[in-house]
Amino acid sequence: MAGQDPALSTSHPFYDVARHGILQVAGDDRFGRRVVTFSCCRMPPSHELDHQRLLEYLKYTLDQYVENDYTIVYFHYGLNSRNKPSLGWLQSAYKEFDRKDGDLTMWPRLVSNSRLKRSSHLSLPKYWDYRYKKNLKALYVVHPTSFIKVLWNILKPLISHKFGKKVIYFNYLSELHEHLKYDQLVIPPEVLRYDEKLQSLHEGRTPPPTKTPPPRPPLPTQQFGVSLQYLKDKNQGELIPPVLRFTVTYLREKGLRTEGLFRRSASVQTVREIQRLYNQGKPVNFDDYGDIHIPAVILKTFLRELPQPLLTFQAYEQILGITCVESSLRVTRCRQILRSLPEHNYVVLCYLMGFLHAVSRESIFNKMNSSNLACVFGLNLIWPSQGVSSLSALVPLNMFTELLIEYYEKIFSTPEAPGERGLAPWEQGSRAAPLQEAVPQTQATGLTKPTLPPSPLMAARRRL
Repeated sequence: MAGQDPALSTSHPFYDVARHGILQVAGDDRFGRRVVTFSCCRMPPSHELDHQRLLEYLKYTLDQYVENDYTIVYFHYGLNSRNKPSLGWLQSAYKEFDRKDGDLTMWPRLVSNSRLKRSSHLSLPKYWDYRYKKNLKALYVVHPTSFIKVLWNILKPLISHKFGKKVIYFNYLSELHEHLKYDQLVIPPEVLRYDEKLQSLHEGRTPPPTKTPPPRPPLPTQQFGVSLQYLKDKNQGELIPPVLRFTVTYLREKGLRTEGLFRRSASVQTVREIQRLYNQGKPVNFDDYGDIHIPAVILKTFLRELPQPLLTFQAYEQILGITCVESSLRVTRCRQILRSLPEHNYVVLCYLMGFLHAVSRESIFNKMNSSNLACVFGLNLIWPSQGVSSLSALVPLNMFTELLIEYYEKIFSTPEAPGERGLAPWEQGSRAAPLQEAVPQTQATGLTKPTLPPSPLMAARRRL
């Protein structure tokens, strides 16, 4: 079937809908928000698709990201009289995503004070509906027809002002470049052909194509978007990248018990400002920003912008197979997969997982157990070399990440570390330093190497 994910299992709870490929997770937008695409051309005739199941599948998909900001790209081409849902269905879908401010004014206070379970008059489904609506930050409608625009104007008085501001029309695919990582989008061939047809029909009146400047060599102090090897060469042989070390150190000292750590977003302008400072080799003091979630976002951004994922492209297929391994053997399998990593990647991964393990041990306060952390970090640690991870790949990717966090000491205690058989990373002489925890008066003061205590990693673990 066209558009079907070859890795999709028939045991998927929504296989009857998912097999059509109507929904896809398409990486992140320019602001680091997860992107979900909805392709109308993949919708079969109405008598072959239960539209209520489609809505449930949409909610099921968003449940994996509902705690974070997200964006929906709606490809309208292909919707016709044979496959379009009823008006009643559209109203139901709208109710799921449009938030009326007066309905849930007490929720931010209830959630921040952890009163959800004690609140008898607010149900969990209402909380999730709130999250669907609140965290939807943009709805991009691609190739809208005149009918859609007229219908929107008719319904505008019934639609909340806040939701209306989230809807943006794009007449051509090229307009998406400014807002999304276009090469990560899963665009059906039918939509691509239709866009080419529109471009040719309106030749001479189309907006100028987005000009991509020629690539420039990175700055000597560049921290984002460059390889681990580049960072090592520019930082006196240090294996742990400075941005990673500074954010981890800061969060260890001040954020381990912060509720929802790594789930919150941050101002795009603030993130870009901090990236610019780091890339220019200037000091960054996270205390100046007054938000513990900012260094957490910077850490995720750093991982996401690596040219190659920390777990490497080569390990992608091996990781997808983790669900086929008997549960009692999965930790051993994780260790086997990690042995194939380059030594540098292994050392950085060990450092990061040690920190995330420490975060998970404070889950009674921060609500971020190993499973929740895996949902946040899975796609920041591994992605395919071509395109983006499919929906069906999320389960093994997140499972593998959860195993690394939950069984950190078992997985990384093996003496058969890459490149140094018989020596663990923290036993390798000069290579011990990157794995030791920095404990200076942390203000993330810039790119100068922080002072490291002489104690090895194992002692650092005991302090956790």
